[in-house]
Amino acid sequence: MCQSRPWATVILAMSLDGKIAAARGPDQLFGSRHDYDHLEALVAQADGVIFGAATLRSGGTAMRVQREFLIQARLAQGKSAQPIQIVCSQSGKIDPNLRFFQQPIPRYLLTTKAGARAWLDQDNLDQDNFAQVLSPTTSDDQIDLVAAYEQLHGLGIKKLAVLGGGVLIASLLAAGLIDEWWVTLCPLVLGGTMAATPVAGLGFSVADAPRFQLVQSKQIGDELFLHYQVKSNKDGALTDSSANWSNT
Repeated sequence: MCQSRPWATVILAMSLDGKIAAARGPDQLFGSRHDYDHLEALVAQADGVIFGAATLRSGGTAMRVQREFLIQARLAQGKSAQPIQIVCSQSGKIDPNLRFFQQPIPRYLLTTKAGARAWLDQDNLDQDNFAQVLSPTTSDDQIDLVAAYEQLHGLGIKKLAVLGGGVLIASLLAAGLIDEWWVTLCPLVLGGTMAATPVAGLGFSVADAPRFQLVQSKQIGDELFLHYQVKSNKDGALTDSSANWSNT
């Protein structure tokens, strides 16, 4: 498919009751080793990995490619050893002391004009923390995700892995900027009213809800790996939620 934006793939693991994180206890992965390897393999296929600032703060690090054969496969394709890690932050307020900034990975910041100033105005800031600070901004001072995708495509990012969180995914869905979805259904129940789900935001009506087509499924142990492609409406975008990134 020829398009002037990246092909975007959501990748996540989910409990049986639709949670992507526990409401209680320390933040930790709950998928199996098979799920982790599956995630790493999909990330290795991407030119860029995008996630919200809250997701970064929760884990402190990026999902990078570690297995040598995956790195060598990237290099053989003329890619860098690691995909670009792209942090979305409305405010630009990211702790420069996070372990994320010590990882051997390329990094971009996607923010607003005000967020870019907030990031760059910090004291004792290492200007190499982000190779690019992108600030496509709407008239109401939100991140313009459509313009951001165009900029990322212009920077050579043709395949984009979307790792959350729920507000970012909701905004991308609303803007018609998600193409496919990989979800691992894990055999546990997390519960919790405040536990995070894959898609947050204002939600969609039934009429405007994003629709999916199942293209692949596989069971490994007690986990189910599901691959869907998104069906857009005739205009190519969904309309029942904000199309702008509005988290911090």
